[in-house]
Amino acid sequence: MPEAQVIKTYNGFYYVLDSSHEGIYSEEDLISCRVRGRLKRNKGAVVTGDRVEYELLPDGTGIIDTTLQRNSLLMRPAVANIDQVIIVFAAREPDISSLLVNRMLVMAEWSGIQNIVICINKLDIADEESLNEILKPFEDIGYRLLRVSAKDGIGIDQLKKILNGKVTVFAGPSGVGKSSLVNAIDSRLSLATGVVSEKIKRGKHTTRAAQLIPVESGGTVVDTPGFSAADLENIDKQLLGSYFPEFRKFIPDCYYNTCTHSHEPDCAVKKALEDGHIAQSRYDGYINILNTINERKKAY
Repeated sequence: MPEAQVIKTYNGFYYVLDSSHEGIYSEEDLISCRVRGRLKRNKGAVVTGDRVEYELLPDGTGIIDTTLQRNSLLMRPAVANIDQVIIVFAAREPDISSLLVNRMLVMAEWSGIQNIVICINKLDIADEESLNEILKPFEDIGYRLLRVSAKDGIGIDQLKKILNGKVTVFAGPSGVGKSSLVNAIDSRLSLATGVVSEKIKRGKHTTRAAQLIPVESGGTVVDTPGFSAADLENIDKQLLGSYFPEFRKFIPDCYYNTCTHSHEPDCAVKKALEDGHIAQSRYDGYINILNTINERKKAY
């Protein structure tokens, strides 16, 4: 049975690209598929990015029979097999917030995405001293930082290299210049993300959804608003600490195996904070997210 990757989905239709195809695809290369009944009964069984096995029918359409194992799953919008996430913030206008950076990083860690890049746009108007102060705790942990300016072209070549050969989702708050960055990478993308082909327009399936789009310099970007930090409330608070990389080596030494690293005695994470092994801004971000989770649970 041939294999393919789901490029986009529209109201029960799955548009797949056969694994034999190489290079940049066109709309005509995509095969419109339905799914087997047993898959249809499981919500989220097939999402954009999934690698699947399918049966090609005589009329040129297909039926997805099996989904292959995923290496990651972005929760919302649902996209599978993402190689990396680039979280974009602005150096100014809007000013970067450590709290928001922490929240977005946790979302990426929770989604199982291994490669996480913090991208700072609008470097042309940055106050570099204050910017470096905010970014230092994230750099110390080991997160990759990229400073760019879509306006002046600073760092764009480096960004293209990071994208090459990978499936990448861009995320970040509004107003930080994600669209400008994407256009700087490949001017075709503003057209590709804004036009629904005639092939897709037929009938009722015109709902926008996540889509994989190849870029000229190599790699694929995900056409989606990206994940939202509003989804943090769905995280299990017992696992929250594990989404802070610098917490992980201390968590096993906590006295209580249900320790939330907030109010409990003999907490190894709080001891690491006192000893300077964990930045105060990172711990404050952890407590902020923990409170969000707890408030959500109280509401039910």
